[in-house]
Amino acid sequence: MNRTPDSDRSFRPAATDAGGVVRDAVMTVPNVLTIARIAGSGVLLWLAQAGSERWFVGLFVTLVLTDWLDGKLAVLLDQRTELGARLDSVSDFVCYSCLVLGTMWLEPEFVRDEAMLIAAMVGSYALPVLVSLLRFRRLPAYHTRAAKTCWLLVSIGAVTLLLGGPWWPAQVTLIAVIVTNIEAFAIALVLPRWQADVPTIVHALKQPRRG
Repeated sequence: MNRTPDSDRSFRPAATDAGGVVRDAVMTVPNVLTIARIAGSGVLLWLAQAGSERWFVGLFVTLVLTDWLDGKLAVLLDQRTELGARLDSVSDFVCYSCLVLGTMWLEPEFVRDEAMLIAAMVGSYALPVLVSLLRFRRLPAYHTRAAKTCWLLVSIGAVTLLLGGPWWPAQVTLIAVIVTNIEAFAIALVLPRWQADVPTIVHALKQPRRG
């Protein structure tokens, strides 16, 4: 999932070369945090295999907090870059993937009962990725407003489920993620050129077309 630019990593065109390619600094504070989050997401799988459900939840919550923190630091330190937006999208994918795989080990009954919704979520995520790769040869990095809301829902749903609470928050989250991914698919279809940080489909439709 992706987040909104006006509160997190809004794309700021940095210095460009003659061909218009953005030259991003790599080892910025937000980027280091994002890379650390990608590495930490892999630890989720180890904890899930070990059956350490509470440690799994604790680490996941920590990763979500660092996700919020690196966006704020990117704004405060004026370190918003295209590379940061791309890394953030990779981090979202890795973290979500590890969360889903870990949940399969820790809550197999839920996964069996909600297999259709989970499959629909995975399929809806793949659609904007495939369209963006085919049209722009780049992964999407839209950071939409709906995706920001989904991050909160995913956190609540996952923590509630993994701590033995009711299933319905996780079920609502799956539906919300599917709807969010459908919007990202529509954005990938209508954008005239690749762009990071597109808050909504309305913003995508307002992008000027080259005449």
